[in-house]
Amino acid sequence: MGNENNAPGTSAQREYDRRRAKDEAAIRDRWGRLGGIAVALSDERQSTTAWKSGAKGELVVGRKLDGIASPSIAVLHDRRIPGSRANIDHLVVTTAGVWVVDAKRYVEKRPELRIEGGLLRPRVEKLIVGGDRTRLVDAVLNQAGLVTAVVGPVPVRAALCFVDADWPMFGGSFTTRGVEVLWPGKLVKRLASEDGPVDVPAVAAAIAGHFPPA
Repeated sequence: MGNENNAPGTSAQREYDRRRAKDEAAIRDRWGRLGGIAVALSDERQSTTAWKSGAKGELVVGRKLDGIASPSIAVLHDRRIPGSRANIDHLVVTTAGVWVVDAKRYVEKRPELRIEGGLLRPRVEKLIVGGDRTRLVDAVLNQAGLVTAVVGPVPVRAALCFVDADWPMFGGSFTTRGVEVLWPGKLVKRLASEDGPVDVPAVAAAIAGHFPPA
């Protein structure tokens, strides 16, 4: 495709390393000669650790997706959204269309769909994963819209793929506002079964040209 493809989780790992270095430098400045000991005894800030966890989630999903890559399935990881600091975790082009995949890692938390309202109030769907995570649905739908603007009539779908979550033994996956919520194994099975007329190399090249490596 004439464009570099990042390893999954590259930008998240890079941000984690940057934040960790900044945190450690602040601790060393504060404690002077005891800085090394203070660093060793200090816990990482939650906001810093979250990037490490995110990178691991992207890596797990990325490796699963790479396992089904073929002439009819193109996989791109960690692509930057032009004009933004945000990135798209994974883009998968199949003969049936494009998938925008956002990888998330919420350890031992169960993704659930909560429906509120109806009858006398507007019906509202909420994504619950140890708290209200509906903003994740909004974000991946926004990403799908940006991809649609690039690939035109080619169908674009969105998925939230949760790693290390507390998925039930049976069932568990669901769809909210058109976004599929599932785990890595279910995602790759879904992608591998697709069939259609899409020119995979051409669409993947168009995406790679618009969304550069992050």
